Amino acid sequence: MNKKIKTLYFSPTSTTQKIVKSIAETIAENHGGNIPVSHVDFTLPEARKEILSFDKDDLVIAGIPVYAGRVPNVLLKFMNTISGNGATAVAVVLYGNRDYDDALLELKDVLEANGFNVVAGGAFIGEHSFSTVLGANRPDQQDMAAASGFAVKICDKIKTAGETAALTVKGNKPYREYYRVKHPDGKNVSILKVTPKTNGDCIDCKLCSQVCPMGSIDSDDVSKVTGICIKCCACVKNCPVEAKYFDDENYLRHKQELELAYGGARREPEYFV
Repeated sequence: MNKKIKTLYFSPTSTTQKIVKSIAETIAENHGGNIPVSHVDFTLPEARKEILSFDKDDLVIAGIPVYAGRVPNVLLKFMNTISGNGATAVAVVLYGNRDYDDALLELKDVLEANGFNVVAGGAFIGEHSFSTVLGANRPDQQDMAAASGFAVKICDKIKTAGETAALTVKGNKPYREYYRVKHPDGKNVSILKVTPKTNGDCIDCKLCSQVCPMGSIDSDDVSKVTGICIKCCACVKNCPVEAKYFDDENYLRHKQELELAYGGARREPEYFV
């Protein structure tokens, strides 16, 4: 394969990163292991200030987490500044064991609209951002094996010059509305302005401020959230003393409803080549 392999991902809790890197590395190994793999991580705000451009000799494994059944809307402005210039791409989404709805189709469409030739798409499962029950400890060994199998099929398609074939992935147009939280009375409620709290165990290590993908946690006073919160829970899951938490009633009820509804059955990866 005469291509440079690159990853491109947003991954606040590192689950999307794990899958995307595994796919890229397996493709490199499948071609003798002598193809270098480079990584573009646009999780943090500073990285999204860069202008990214690829070319037709690149194979880009692009991954994002699913938020409310869609591509996170906070990423769309940045993603629409990326120039594909005919690069071959693989679209990857990662979701928390509920559903990926129209997110994979939307990511494919975004990439193609910006000049990428998308030859494959995959939906994988990772631990839900809200929860340690939904998709607990995933991606796991089985998921990584599925990612490797997906990578091999991508190699086979590229080897047989199949990268010009039209790709169909699961999803609907128009895209579904973003998944909405409902009150027990059936009315929609918004948790958009809900932010994490900080308890007295905080040791002021600043890690939460450093990992926030929106740059919204004040580094001088980490109990203050100065911008939007996308509920990625990077601050909660990375805190070494478990000082970050959510206490909003609607948020907690929604979390519990998700765990009860989707915590039992194991969803499996799906891919399209």
